[in-house]
Amino acid sequence: MQRIAAIDCGTNSLRLLVSDVGSEDIRQVTRTMEIIRLGEGVDETGHISPAAIERARVVLEKYVDHMVRENVRAVRMVATSASRDAENRDEFFDMTERVLSKVQPGARAEVIDGTEEAKLSFIGAVKDLPPTNEPILVIDLGGGSTEFIVGKQNGEILGAYSTRMGCVRLTERFLHTQPPTPDEIAAARAYVREQLAEVEATVPVNKATSYVGCAGTFTTLSAIAQGLEEYDEQAIHMSTMRTQGLKMVTHDLLGQTGAQRAMLPVMHPGRADVIGGGSIVVEEIVDFMRSRAGLDTITISEHDILDGIIAGLAQEVR
Repeated sequence: MQRIAAIDCGTNSLRLLVSDVGSEDIRQVTRTMEIIRLGEGVDETGHISPAAIERARVVLEKYVDHMVRENVRAVRMVATSASRDAENRDEFFDMTERVLSKVQPGARAEVIDGTEEAKLSFIGAVKDLPPTNEPILVIDLGGGSTEFIVGKQNGEILGAYSTRMGCVRLTERFLHTQPPTPDEIAAARAYVREQLAEVEATVPVNKATSYVGCAGTFTTLSAIAQGLEEYDEQAIHMSTMRTQGLKMVTHDLLGQTGAQRAMLPVMHPGRADVIGGGSIVVEEIVDFMRSRAGLDTITISEHDILDGIIAGLAQEVR
């Protein structure tokens, strides 16, 4: 067995997956997440703030200590929307090399473009679905971007597109009050619809016979809809929801303040102030998929880009 790790640094969170790789299988050892809000203000200023880089460093140091204790032999860290957009991204990447080299000399976070991010997310999200030859749409809703990928379980990608919308980006750009005003919500919806029009022009969403939502907004919505008293990855992973029921949850969240959302037992404190933006994205997506593909159920996956990174890294170390 080889022990390897994947790290995903998005706009909102820093996440770690440690897995054991055998000759034929991959087994999860550790999966964890912390909110660091690396992308705070990047949409407006074009720069990652020193405070955000420091928040990332503190959490990354903790992850590295864990990987050293767990005898991790190889690590790959990817950075997505916020670091793609920031003019001072090299400051962040230099920091990651100093920290990650304690696990693997020369390891450094790498920027991946939206297309690779989409493909890695697809690989991770579909691996636990029932076998099918039909096209599947995977939607990875992040803090600064949302990826749409139509593909098949055999790895064939029929289309992929990365949009410039996510829970943090929408909140910072449009939702300036808590709860947001009708005018703020309307402006955010109009922006999301513009982004979805670009998706439709690029990705064959109408061919999808099912779709999967992954990342923190979707998984938190599933936990709330199920009435969970604590966040339970096993209960959330591969849960299937009627989209009308999902919209009842998002409607309630949009009417709440950040403090009210934070009181929900499954809500991560760092997500409470931005899940309203994520809820608007989700509402527009489910209406879009009902009208374009006739789909009124969605599957929620706890697995995503981290699992895709692990799958690729496993091929290298075997």
